[in-house]
This record gives sequence, structure tokens and C-alpha cells, in this order.
Amino acid sequence: MHDGEAALPVPVVIIAGALGAGKTSLINAMLVGDVDLPLAVIVNDFGAIAIDEAILSATGLPVFALKNGCICCSLQGDLLRTLAGVLSAGRPIGAIVIEASGVSDPRGIIEALHDPVLRRAVRLDAVVTVVDVEMHDVADDLWQAQVRAADIIVLAKAGETAAVDDLRARLAGMGKTLVVVADESGGIPLELLVGQPFQREGVPLTEASLISDDRFVHVEWTSPRPLALTRFRAIIENLAPRLVRAKGLIRVVERPGQTFLFQLVGRRASLLPSDLPVEGARLVLIGRAGNLDAAGAKAELEAMVQE
Repeated sequence: MHDGEAALPVPVVIIAGALGAGKTSLINAMLVGDVDLPLAVIVNDFGAIAIDEAILSATGLPVFALKNGCICCSLQGDLLRTLAGVLSAGRPIGAIVIEASGVSDPRGIIEALHDPVLRRAVRLDAVVTVVDVEMHDVADDLWQAQVRAADIIVLAKAGETAAVDDLRARLAGMGKTLVVVADESGGIPLELLVGQPFQREGVPLTEASLISDDRFVHVEWTSPRPLALTRFRAIIENLAPRLVRAKGLIRVVERPGQTFLFQLVGRRASLLPSDLPVEGARLVLIGRAGNLDAAGAKAELEAMVQE
């Protein structure tokens, strides 16, 4: 940059969506794709065990984690400080991607990005909400807030054409017609998101209260030892009706030296080989307040390694 030349604002893309909708898959597809644009990612994991950060950091690109809260409300100050750190890190940044927690109302992040000082350094290009075609709750006010805040809707895990068509019609009724179906990797072309800011109506956030994250509770659990796979599956099957999301990295005694990435959304679960490091197990369980007994769930997990 020449002396006296003002730096252009760095584009920012917000990725929102319900717990387990496919946000991390979308961002991972961005990072590993053949795109000549240096990206930095800010991840908001709901809890101190940052599974999403570990997954995205494996790409080798800069990933910054905000933990133990929701950046739409309790971590806004941390978000502003992290953005300032990203911008002053001394490495070229073509765009910043912010992955909101699945419990986040993205309007709070949009509000934070309108900080007078920050607006000279960053430019909000797009708000993207990922919707799981198979599993979404149209009656949930948080889901509705995430959809209404979006410039683009990305449909993830698209299966039957009829289900996609029905969801498109419902979204159109909410005024959302820019709807893109994710590819098999969970991604969409990055050029749809960066380069030309969407024009959005500046509705003051004070007109509608932000939806806080206190409707959810979470359990964080670690084990220094590998788990017995049969016992792990039995406990997860028992806990599943009380969970909306679970994820983690585990090793099992039946497969020494192999790490597995565990993912659960509702009743849909997967356990896939992973190169990410873990000694025994790191798990995060998320459920609705009043439905998931955090202390009881943790006790069930503890009993698994004490048997």
C-alpha cells in the first residue's frame, strides 16, 4: 500500500444456522477449495472444548476461536477484539468468515460489525444461513430469526427433491428466494458470498429482542483413556432423546491408535475416522434447558470409564 492510500475494508461473511445444520462443512469446503483468496475464520464454539476449531484448523489456514458463550450476545466484546487481532496480524487477509454458534441469533453479530471504528476496517458482504433439509424446526423462533437475517440460504444434506421443493416454498413465503443447494462436500461457490455486498435493510435491532442462548445447556467431558465402543454407543443412544447436538473426538479400545470424529444431530449420528489428535475423548453435548440434565449426563459419561 502506498503512503496516504487508505486500506480497503476486508469483506466479512457470517455463517449462521441451527445446531448441526452444516455450517462447519460449508466453511471447510471454502478453506480446502481451489480459491485464490486468503481467508481467516473466527469460530464460536458453544463451550470450552472447541471441536469446530480443531476441524477447521486442520486445513492449515488461520482459525480463531471464541469459546464459552454466544457471540450474538455475551461475547460481542471478544468478537471485536478478535477481529482487531486478525486485521493486525501482519498477513494478507482477503476475507474473514465468522461461524456463529448454532445457538446464535445472527442479528447480534451484524450489530457488532456496525461498530463505528470497525466499519472502517471490515465490510459485511453476506449473511448466510445453513438449513438442514431433513431436520429443521420451522416453529422455532431462533430458526426463524436465523433465516430472516440471511441474505443467502444454503440447503444442506438435501435428499428428496420433494423435500427441497417444499422447503424452498416455505422460505419463499418468508421472503427468501436466494436459496442454494450445497454440493456433496457441503459447500457452495465462494464467489457467491464475497465481492459484492448485499444491500440489506437496516432494521434497528431494538425493534425485536435478540434471542439469547440460555435456552440451551451443554456438557463438556473429557477422558484420558480410550472408550469401549459398545458402551459409548449405549450411553449415546440413551442420551440422544435429550440432545439436539453432540460432537467430539474419541479413541476406542477396539481400534488402538485411531481417532474418530463423532457427530450427532437429533437422532442422526456418525462416527468417522479422523486424523485430528486426541488422547482419549473430548465430547460436547447440547440440549434444551429443562430437557437435558447436564449433571446427570456427565455422570453417565463418567460411569462409562469407571466400569
